[in-house]
Amino acid sequence: MSEYKVTNPATGKIEASYPTANEQDIQQAITKADDAYKEWRNISLSERSALLHKIADIYIERQDELANMIAVEMGKPVAQGKGELALVAEIYRYYADNAEQLLAHNQINVAEGSAFVEKLPVGALLGIMPWNYPHYQVARFAAPNFMAGNTIILKHAPQCPKTAEVIVEILKDAGLPDGVYNNVFATNDQAATIIEDSRIQGISLTGSERAGQAVAKIAGGALKKVVLELGGSDAFIVAADADLEQAVADAITGRFGNTGQACNAAKRLIVVEAVYDKFVQGFADAVREMTLSDPLDQTTFIGPMSSKSAAVNLQKQLDEAIKAGATVLIEGGIVKDKPGAWFAPAVLTNVDNSMAVYSEELFGPVAVIYKARDIADAIKIANDVPFGLGASIQTKDSELAAEIADQLEVGMVTINAPSGTEANTPFGGVKRSGFGRELGTLGITEFLNYKLIRNKTSA
Repeated sequence: MSEYKVTNPATGKIEASYPTANEQDIQQAITKADDAYKEWRNISLSERSALLHKIADIYIERQDELANMIAVEMGKPVAQGKGELALVAEIYRYYADNAEQLLAHNQINVAEGSAFVEKLPVGALLGIMPWNYPHYQVARFAAPNFMAGNTIILKHAPQCPKTAEVIVEILKDAGLPDGVYNNVFATNDQAATIIEDSRIQGISLTGSERAGQAVAKIAGGALKKVVLELGGSDAFIVAADADLEQAVADAITGRFGNTGQACNAAKRLIVVEAVYDKFVQGFADAVREMTLSDPLDQTTFIGPMSSKSAAVNLQKQLDEAIKAGATVLIEGGIVKDKPGAWFAPAVLTNVDNSMAVYSEELFGPVAVIYKARDIADAIKIANDVPFGLGASIQTKDSELAAEIADQLEVGMVTINAPSGTEANTPFGGVKRSGFGRELGTLGITEFLNYKLIRNKTSA
């Protein structure tokens, strides 16, 4: 897909179209990013910090407008869109306030003379970002790298071109120098051209496994570092002693927030046998009470999916799971009498490892509930997938929670809450969920030159 256009998923109506970049646009973006780096790297941390605080201020000032824009582009309910934008402001402020400490020299004790490691920028970077959190995904890549002194070329998702343009506008209004951030409406082939260019020093992609494989292959051939945040099929483990009312509420939020379109959503609900029936009843009752509503309504929790094609793909996975023998607890599926990309929540049980859906990511409002004999079996089920992004644990026993967390093959574990993200905590996974980290203290470390300065002259 290379045509950039806004198709309202609530109505199916095309709101706006944008032309893709030509080769001159691509070369100009690379040149501008490379030229700007030579100046930007020398700007003081205090100046960069002040600029990032201005960016955060603008995001808060324009919160309502931007949330409405997100709702029209990809269907996110405005209340959740405002939450995303508040987090964006927090991310810019976090790096503005902490970069000096995070980028400080590391002194090394040596037998003779002195040594330390400088943390320096590397140059122009390419970011390839998805549609599901259109401002947040950019901020968690851009904010630390702005503070580090790197410059950015950004290829946003084809269905979020208006957001892509407004990000440029916000950064310009905050005073970011020309060329430090460059939006390109690039095709996949043009993205490959950018990756291969010698002036580009690294690539960060958030997206599908398929996209990650393609980018990693090109970047590897060009000897470029990549950070990949890919798919997830996060487990949500419910122990026998869990507060079931809270567990159900957290499972609903974790599975159906952003209409289930989050890489770290609670996609597999794994419940120990002792409380399985009670949890399933409570969860099913809560799902039946949910209604699909206008994403522009402040009270809406679940709106349309991001696009008709996404809904069709999810329906295909749901149909194949049912055909393979999964039990339908709540039917759900595409709402055929409404235009756009409306998909009613579905719940499956009795899925086993003979079914394709057992190992797939369901990127939308479909929940799968697994019965585990005990905690050991729950851990086995949780780890028995190719993904390793995150997981959630529901238990009142802190020692048990720690034991479970240690055994989960993931990059992030949340206890007694749905998985989420914060500016000061690292985000990323293992296995086929990718590699590298964003946010927190680790998010600023990915694209740096750790330069050793060794002086053997005795003081």
